[in-house]
Amino acid sequence: MLKKNFRYVAIAFVIFYLLSSPTAAAHVVNNAFTELGRAGSQLSSFVNALGT
Repeated sequence: MLKKNFRYVAIAFVIFYLLSSPTAAAHVVNNAFTELGRAGSQLSSFVNALGT
């Protein structure tokens, strides 16, 4: 029951954050995708280094 309530509170907070500050939310999403791309690039370099 507590997890279910926490999930609703978390979703409500995300919606509130997106509505109250869309520019900051866009920066957060952009930074997250940049970091995911960087992590993928590093993983690719690691796998390529294993093959040589």
